[in-house]
Amino acid sequence: MSISKKQATRNHIFYEVTRSLCPVCRKVIDAQVLLRDNKVYLRKHCPDHGWHEALVSTNVDYYVNSLKYNKPGQLPNDFATDVDKGCPHDCGLCSEHQQHTCVGLIEITNRCNLSCPICFADSGVNYDLSVKQVEDILDRLMETEDRPEVLQLSGGEPTIHPQIFEIIKAVKDRNIQYVMLNTNGLRIADDPDFVKELAKYKPAIYLQFDGLTDKTYAQIRGHELLSVKKRALDNIAEAGMDAVLVASIARGINEDEIGDILRFGLEHPAVRGVCYQPITYVGRCAVEQNPLDRATLTDVIDSIEKQTDGLFKTSDFIPMPCPHPVCSASTIAFVDEKEVIPIPRIIDIDDYLDFITNRSTPNITAELQPALEALWSMSLAVGSDKMAKSLECVACGVSLPANLAESIPKGSFIWIHVHGFMDEHTFDIKRLMKCCIHQLLPDGRAVPFCAYNNLPYREQVKQSMVKRK
Repeated sequence: MSISKKQATRNHIFYEVTRSLCPVCRKVIDAQVLLRDNKVYLRKHCPDHGWHEALVSTNVDYYVNSLKYNKPGQLPNDFATDVDKGCPHDCGLCSEHQQHTCVGLIEITNRCNLSCPICFADSGVNYDLSVKQVEDILDRLMETEDRPEVLQLSGGEPTIHPQIFEIIKAVKDRNIQYVMLNTNGLRIADDPDFVKELAKYKPAIYLQFDGLTDKTYAQIRGHELLSVKKRALDNIAEAGMDAVLVASIARGINEDEIGDILRFGLEHPAVRGVCYQPITYVGRCAVEQNPLDRATLTDVIDSIEKQTDGLFKTSDFIPMPCPHPVCSASTIAFVDEKEVIPIPRIIDIDDYLDFITNRSTPNITAELQPALEALWSMSLAVGSDKMAKSLECVACGVSLPANLAESIPKGSFIWIHVHGFMDEHTFDIKRLMKCCIHQLLPDGRAVPFCAYNNLPYREQVKQSMVKRK
């Protein structure tokens, strides 16, 4: 065999092997994680449908360095399923899952008053969970978690559930302190009696808010909704509730509005946070699918820096340690009328949240480390007393302007979060096994969110609800 004098070199660095899904048949197959041209790709081969490749990250350094934030997982008190077929087919949680439930989600209805072109919950059959079913789900959560702190009510559109207030009360009765209401805001915008009653329970409003132009809403939600969104936010503020703006980011549609959304959030009295979610190709998603040209987590972070003229920088965003750290990143900033001070600019977060590197830092205090861990957690309750106490602790450990330090309990902060959910193209089992955002099902199972959206779990729930009818 002859060997050429100048052998060719591959155009990528082979980083690791994982498991993924064939985007055609959903079979679990081997996948390669490749580093090429400062980007991260997932490359996989299905025996029946050939090779597939997808863009995962547009920043190799961020992707590789994020792994040092990988925190040891916490066990739930109980597992619901045995290991049989292997991940991701045994979700419930099974005993091989690496993280407990930080955020529990309950789809209390799959009915909706919109038909968004990008909806991941395209079920086709309408149903509402009964209050009893929700109570049983909550009681199971109380069994598996010592002190569940965060529960999200979702759908469909949860505000149109006929017993929404009884459901929120059921959550509150179990001393789950932080109730998120994931909503498109239509009813909050136009039903003052509903808002008045809702304010008695003080849920955090996770409001779909995709941009500041009607064109964006027409493309992503199917209707021109900007005035509705603003009206909803004004009603939330008037009622004394807090809101987090949740923006779905789509390539070529609203990427140029990422900075505007954040600036708007900084100025609106109801807003305590902004959450960006690059769209995933699941459910009803009608956006043109190109797995090699899509918005990613690192695209969003880089756009925040560019579009806010450095008000927030890429270096301000720290990977979240409780899920797999490449899944999400966030920052928290102290804010007043004159300045914005992200916490990572005043504290070396690596001293406290680097769980891989063996280092000894004399400045670490017993109070500051758990405070920062609480702030960089998926179970962070934005606007809660617990968050205020953690921020107070951080303020005591650093030098802040007095006007900021003294006003922290009044809400002079903003939380910015970016979460990259997975679809059939980017599905990565190592990420799934560390997932801490779990769909809580009527049969007692807790299914990682990305497994629920990419595998038949949603269909199983639909079929069980049809049989109940």
